[in-house]
Amino acid sequence: MDQAELNTEQVLKRDIPWETYMTTKLISGTSLQLLRRYDNRPESYRAQLLDDDGPAYVRVFVSILRDIYKEETVEYVLALVDEMLTANPKRARLFHDKSLASEDTYEPFLRLLWKGNWFIQEKSCKIVALIVSARPKIQDGIIANGEASNSKKKSTSIDDVLQALVEWLCEQLKKPSHPSRGVPTAISCLATLLKEPMVRSSFVQADGVKLLIPLISPASTQQSIQLLYETCLCVWLLSYYEPAVEYLATSRALPRLIEVVKSSTKEKVVRVVVLTLRNLLSKAAFGAQMIDHGLPQIVQSLKAQAWSDEDLLEALNQLEEGLKDKIKKLSSFDKYKQEVLLGQLDWSPMHKDNLFWRDNIKNFEENDFQILRVLITILDTSNDPRTLAVACYDLSQFIQHHPAGRIIVTDLKAKERVMKLMNHETPEVTKNALLCIQRLFLGAKYASFLQV
Repeated sequence: MDQAELNTEQVLKRDIPWETYMTTKLISGTSLQLLRRYDNRPESYRAQLLDDDGPAYVRVFVSILRDIYKEETVEYVLALVDEMLTANPKRARLFHDKSLASEDTYEPFLRLLWKGNWFIQEKSCKIVALIVSARPKIQDGIIANGEASNSKKKSTSIDDVLQALVEWLCEQLKKPSHPSRGVPTAISCLATLLKEPMVRSSFVQADGVKLLIPLISPASTQQSIQLLYETCLCVWLLSYYEPAVEYLATSRALPRLIEVVKSSTKEKVVRVVVLTLRNLLSKAAFGAQMIDHGLPQIVQSLKAQAWSDEDLLEALNQLEEGLKDKIKKLSSFDKYKQEVLLGQLDWSPMHKDNLFWRDNIKNFEENDFQILRVLITILDTSNDPRTLAVACYDLSQFIQHHPAGRIIVTDLKAKERVMKLMNHETPEVTKNALLCIQRLFLGAKYASFLQV
């Protein structure tokens, strides 16, 4: 059988020769007794054993994974631990019992992440993530696995554990060990671990954020919806961490999130995306970009739908109010700058509003005429006829309203670029290129006679 397709139920049907392992001194007599008592017993009976003597069983399982390398046995013990934690995730606390202070409970699982087949990797990842999440907070000089922080014993520190996990998770996102389960397993694990500040930091440093962006995409099947939900959950957790926000601001994350929230009908997906957008609204240039992508209208549409989740309804109201405030604060010139910097121009009202040009003409001088320079660059780089037409028109507006507009535009070598566009195949472009050239040659004094 393909190891990747093994499941826990199949593995637990095996008969493991524990007596042979004791004979060869790979397990102790005490371990054998505990295993005989636990192995092949009903769930209710095992639960009682774990309630009575849980740390002793954890010690046995960890020692087997540390000392025995036979694949079938490793798979079996991992299946036992997985079954134990699936039945009651709180049992992960057993791994942090003070009686296990001398045990390095993390090391076997971290080693198996890299050395085992897919069944072993997947179980090790799931188990170690649960153990990490269940560790007690540091108090009175006690560290995660119950060992005194001044102890000289060599064991895997929690920082090392988290670093190793992040490294493996990023590797799965780049080159999955299993074609269909590698990425979902990594994302599911990250959705748990990114609550940890240390994991957020390591993940960003490992350039992991960019690996999430392609996964933010509308989903239809149950499996792909769960992957999308957990990916968005990861982005939401990262939206609380400033270095991650800085990366998200330069990526395609925002339009992808908006596309998902616009098309998704799954309530939990919509909720986590709305919460993420609410977090990002006040950061970097996200607010202006959200307005450009039509988010206020999308939020109104979402509010009109019948959601049962009160947290979602509250988040939608908060997002709507936040966007309204952002629109008020965002001056018309800020909106204009955003449009130019994105390189996508359209006939929004401000372009033909003479009051806008009169009130903001001095703002074009900021940063050595940065916006004007970008506008001129668009004439060379854009293939969109509408963008080219609006850019020509805006240059003509600048020439008309700025006292030295004609000289500045000439100095910035705009004339040659506009002249080329007079032969453009689109009438809208040639018309506005002609207007720009006329205003450039006539100057502001006569330009007011030339209106489109």
